[in-house]
Amino acid sequence: MTPRRGTDAPMVDVLIPTCGRPAALAVTLASLFSQDHAAFRVIVSDQSEPDSALDSGEVHALTRILQANGREVQCHRHLPRRGMAEQRAFLLSRTTSAYCLFLDDDVVLESDLMTRLLGVIRAQHCGFVGSALHGLSFLDDIRPHQQHIEFWDAGVEPETVQPDSPEWERHHLHSAANLFHVQARLGLGGDAARAYRIAWIGGCVLFDTAKLRAAGGFDFWQELPREHCGEDVLAQLRVMQRFGGCGMIPSGAYHLELPTTLPAREVDAPKVLPVSDPQDV
Repeated sequence: MTPRRGTDAPMVDVLIPTCGRPAALAVTLASLFSQDHAAFRVIVSDQSEPDSALDSGEVHALTRILQANGREVQCHRHLPRRGMAEQRAFLLSRTTSAYCLFLDDDVVLESDLMTRLLGVIRAQHCGFVGSALHGLSFLDDIRPHQQHIEFWDAGVEPETVQPDSPEWERHHLHSAANLFHVQARLGLGGDAARAYRIAWIGGCVLFDTAKLRAAGGFDFWQELPREHCGEDVLAQLRVMQRFGGCGMIPSGAYHLELPTTLPAREVDAPKVLPVSDPQDV
């Protein structure tokens, strides 16, 4: 069910799924505090067991700091665990804003990132725009063979990308520190954001909320076993097919490079469920 949007709803809901990472979550919340865009709310869904990440002193402190500075924070203890797709579906069900930023719990953002993402999605009128995560432990690992980039110079358009297609190979641009090397080579600053073609983007993706819901959101969670991955990818592919989607360079998002909390990756959502939007079948 779609919550009714109130007249005082913020422009962006930042949706953070978390599990067992209280320190990383606190770092992510700290980078949200530094954002120069004011009109956003933070919604956290915690599935940590047995102890809640929401009970840590660091998370409590950052929640208080955000709230004292006019940013609403909602924290939910969302159990039992039914898989990441259901976790994301729950977060989406809580948003009432025009845009929603799905943000992983181990990401650091530059202070103008939200403002720049909003600028790109409004200019392109597309379904989503993402900032790929830089892994700076790979700063000295330069991979020219993985640094091809295709810009949307004439504007973002709907596009169908299938797993294992030639377009799928674009994902290599987001490995290691490849995108960081590309933006440095091109000399791009934050005031020169450009949209580029992607296969998918992980960790920091701003959606047009209505368009994400129109493409089915994460309602496919019931078609997946509890242990799965790629749910964010499948949702993006379905939105991209109907409304278009892109990456933004320069990115401005950095990965803490912690071990994954989803080690069971045998069931990859875009490879077991159809990419085609169910609304069009």
